[in-house]
Amino acid sequence: MTKSTIKLLDVVALTVDLPEYNLYRGQVGTVVELLADSAAFEMEFSDRNGRTYESVGLRAEQIMVLHFEPASPDSVPEMVTA
Repeated sequence: MTKSTIKLLDVVALTVDLPEYNLYRGQVGTVVELLADSAAFEMEFSDRNGRTYESVGLRAEQIMVLHFEPASPDSVPEMVTA
């Protein structure tokens, strides 16, 4: 993932375990600050009630942006059946 793909307020998931912060791969957070000329990001992790339980600075290779729509505007949603 390149640093230019991560933006302020992006919803991301951890790609690594960070046991020192009680955070584990797959946990979802939000980018709340761009750091070091967008080489790092301040991430906020919140519970279902919106209360922040951890805030930590991470590098791009430690997170992945979650996409809620097709990656390409030209792609057509397709029903997949088993």
